Amino acid sequence: MKFIAASLLLSSAAAFNAFAPKKAAKVAAPTYNVEDLPGILAPVGFFDPLGFAAKADEATLKRYREAELAHGRVSMLAVVGFFVGEKVEGSSFLFDASIKGPAISHLAQVPGEFWALLAIGIGAAEQSRAELGWVDPKDTPFDRPGLLKEDYSPGDLNFDPLSLKPEDPEEFKIMATKELQHGRLAMLAAAGFLAQEKADGMGIIEHLQSM
Repeated sequence: MKFIAASLLLSSAAAFNAFAPKKAAKVAAPTYNVEDLPGILAPVGFFDPLGFAAKADEATLKRYREAELAHGRVSMLAVVGFFVGEKVEGSSFLFDASIKGPAISHLAQVPGEFWALLAIGIGAAEQSRAELGWVDPKDTPFDRPGLLKEDYSPGDLNFDPLSLKPEDPEEFKIMATKELQHGRLAMLAAAGFLAQEKADGMGIIEHLQSM
């Protein structure tokens, strides 16, 4: 899409940036009892058909949850990017409105200079996220790579400019579950969008308009 490169940059910054204009209220990090984590809803309950949680200690579970949240946030913004980029095609102020076609073809059409800006932006955001949540590699045991800090709650990047984060633990758990559910749906939707556009070369909006 016309905004696909911009959307990816913004998604990484929004999802991972720890430099918020206002720090979010601190909520106690959840105890990692897998049966009591945010994101568990009836009627499915705790869904782990391959048994990953059964084989994981608390540190590994926290890393799994961090990965799920990060991918879910990027996917939510990516789905919006599909629609926005294809909707403004031919009328955007970006890149002289020259980028056209289905969203999956847009990144290949952006100027090379934008790739450098994209890499720098994502790299800076990821560096900030790593410093906030991860134990310094030099202090990490050899057999525990990617270890998260004990006081770090997965996904809590101190980014809450609108002060939406509840201070009550139960209310926070409800909001965290909503974010996880939306992120899971977005991951499936983004994968479906990519597969559909790759299969027939038509944009998602074009598909919807032809129904």
